[in-house]
Amino acid sequence: MKKQLNKIAKDTNIFLKKYINSQKYSQLMSPMKYGLFPGGKKIRSKILIDLGSLFSIDYKTLIIVGSAVECIHAYSLIHDDLPCMDDDDIRRGKPSAHIKFGESTAVLAGNSLLTLAFEILSSPKLKLNEKIKINLIKKLSECSGHLGIAGGQYLDLSYERKKISRNKILEMEIKKTGMLFSFCCAAPAIIKKKNNSRN
Repeated sequence: MKKQLNKIAKDTNIFLKKYINSQKYSQLMSPMKYGLFPGGKKIRSKILIDLGSLFSIDYKTLIIVGSAVECIHAYSLIHDDLPCMDDDDIRRGKPSAHIKFGESTAVLAGNSLLTLAFEILSSPKLKLNEKIKINLIKKLSECSGHLGIAGGQYLDLSYERKKISRNKILEMEIKKTGMLFSFCCAAPAIIKKKNNSRN
């Protein structure tokens, strides 16, 4: 399993580096890369690829979709560490993005990674028909916004220093952490529909 995780991480990072480096340079690229790489264990991408393999979906296609997921995950961690959020100075054994680059730059880098995810899903590099791409973007948007990660972070902040029921804690964890996993489970089924419909 570790060998497969390392391969997925390597292939995902290769794609993301090439994708970002192919774009016109901006000063936000450095903090964006800082938040993305090395990028953790890629558990979400492994779930996506394992389920995708059951549907016989092309590995490269899954790596590209997984790269979009990793951009969302990295954005959420950058914002999660901010002083106005969980106020963490260390992430993955190194200074958090706002410590390294400043708070405003970290916010903008996180925002840029969020939008980069949808740019990747709409890119010609992802060889899927437009209907499938739209469905993937819609699903990932739902999992990332007020019904997903952002909503979970809001609940996390609102519950601080309060006695909260287990059901409310579970709701928060599902939104903040679980929704990206749910996307990784749903994406292969969304992609597989391309084999059944050419609309």
